[in-house]
Amino acid sequence: MAADAPPASAPPPAISAALTETNVRVSADFRGARIVLYGAVFQPDDSPSDVVVIVRGPEQPVRIARKVRVAGLWLNSRPVVFHGAPGFYMAASSRPLDQIATFGQLRRLGAGVDHLPINAPAEQRIETRYGVRDVVVSSLGADYYVWRRAVVRLKQNAGLYDEDGRGVRFVDQGLFRAEIALPAGAPTGVYRADILLFQDGRPVSSRVRTLTVEKVGLERTLYVWAHNRPWSYGLASMAFALAAGWAASAAFRRD
Repeated sequence: MAADAPPASAPPPAISAALTETNVRVSADFRGARIVLYGAVFQPDDSPSDVVVIVRGPEQPVRIARKVRVAGLWLNSRPVVFHGAPGFYMAASSRPLDQIATFGQLRRLGAGVDHLPINAPAEQRIETRYGVRDVVVSSLGADYYVWRRAVVRLKQNAGLYDEDGRGVRFVDQGLFRAEIALPAGAPTGVYRADILLFQDGRPVSSRVRTLTVEKVGLERTLYVWAHNRPWSYGLASMAFALAAGWAASAAFRRD
């Protein structure tokens, strides 16, 4: 008698997602944009699951200084330059992130504003501790977190960083949606959207989608010119400024 065939294993949980728009065109009258991300969760059982959406814009160095009092005068301190900070960052989830995964898991994924890997490499040095171990030490010391919070606060005030623990909504059985709000000052470039499915505190499935924000019209022409031919752009800008100043002076003389 033939042996019974082993039961087929259930397919693993999976997630699928798409953006309503994958290209944002920035012109002179650009006032921001709202893009909807929608998707579906496929799972063979009814295990509870959560969805986390992380959108990152192109990285930009951030130069920051603070006011210090010197001899009764308020002056800018030596600036600190942070690297690794995305120009735009949004984390949306079906529940608050700390209810979905552990601190270590969120830190490894860079999920949440507090877990972004933002560093000031010029302020770091390597020290040998106990003669057997090299460690990276920041000259900022405990102030590092103060500087880092200032970077995040400035980005949040500009509408470039956001975290919403209820930003992903299930609209039907297994179907979800989230909104990506791009402010008018959103940087141009390629954005990456990571869509993660969590079960029992760990990611079990993911998808990646991309979004391009680009300048169009006269703004794009000037942008490309300034970046590809900076010398000629600088000379032309100076010539235009001189011409504008001469024209204004001539107009006032006639008056």
